Amino acid sequence: MTNLPNLLTWLRMFAIPLLVAVFFMPLDPFTRNVAATSIFVVAAVTDALDGWLARRLGQLSAFGAFLDPVADKLLVAAALVMLVQLDRVGAMVALIIIGREITISALREWMATIGASASVAVHSIGKLKTIAQLVAVPMLLYDGKLWGVIDCHLIGTWLIWIAALLTVWSMFYYLRRAWPYLSESV
Repeated sequence: MTNLPNLLTWLRMFAIPLLVAVFFMPLDPFTRNVAATSIFVVAAVTDALDGWLARRLGQLSAFGAFLDPVADKLLVAAALVMLVQLDRVGAMVALIIIGREITISALREWMATIGASASVAVHSIGKLKTIAQLVAVPMLLYDGKLWGVIDCHLIGTWLIWIAALLTVWSMFYYLRRAWPYLSESV
């Protein structure tokens, strides 16, 4: 249970309250945005790193397989809630993304209990959704012009909408794959 990949996942979990706390600290807006963006980016990098290390070091574990996606979803959900609070993301977009994550997590858990988890394994649509989210969220947290040129708010807004569309598309993809099992259970 205690290995480097799992410690990185725990680090990501501990980054969540820190990310939220930054917005309540008496900092100027630019410093707050840079701090929040940095926390989110470091946490997101640990997501890629913990999986790579687990495979590379042969430290895959059931606990890590459980905690890793939970940490990812909580990190993105916390960031989205803060972005809604800051009026940088619409509540509907946040609800679509968070609602899909809850739905698909429950579906995967149920499919695993009936021995059909392979039917709802991660698909490229879901990976594209994750990439769009993980680029959009830090851009929206930064919410300024990067190097005086790149409009992070505009690009982040476009990407979060793309992520929301991919979210819906991937949800329907997974539900369609699970439909034969769902229809048998009704």
